[in-house]
Amino acid sequence: MVLKKTTMKNLILAVAIGIISLTGFSQTKIGTIDVDFIILQMPEIEGIQKNIQEYGETLDKQLNSKMEEYQAKLEDYNTNVSSFSDQQKLEKQTVIFTLEEDISKFRQNGLQLLRIREDELKRPLFQKIAEALDAVASEQKYTQVFNTSADNNLVFLDPNYDITLAVLEKMGIKIEFED
Repeated sequence: MVLKKTTMKNLILAVAIGIISLTGFSQTKIGTIDVDFIILQMPEIEGIQKNIQEYGETLDKQLNSKMEEYQAKLEDYNTNVSSFSDQQKLEKQTVIFTLEEDISKFRQNGLQLLRIREDELKRPLFQKIAEALDAVASEQKYTQVFNTSADNNLVFLDPNYDITLAVLEKMGIKIEFED
């Protein structure tokens, strides 16, 4: 009798899990979106790209200034090394090595600063895309949407489930395709 109750409970549990699984799978709708493509279509991107370019030029000017200072100190050292005392040589070498390190760090940090600036400027664009994506995904009953512009491992994408154009339309951006 105890064995039959346990078996019956297991059978009911298995059936319930099966029904829940089937229901869950039937409600899943997966779509794709190309966020990079959308960003390139947004009118704000031109101003952002110009701002990033100008910021990059500012960083380049700062780097060039550091390089000129380094070159001047190095030339001064090489030209006048014979007239320096040992203490002066050591001091000037330390200054030159410090400048070399500063230049190296500035190059590394410059790339990071440029990426940070770009992320900062694009954040409002991503917010607009997210809002439009939310609306489209809700309207079309998508449960999951993958970004195809990021490095991913998707090996097949059905274009019927790509909502990129629907998101652009929701944002009020018209795309003209050439035939």
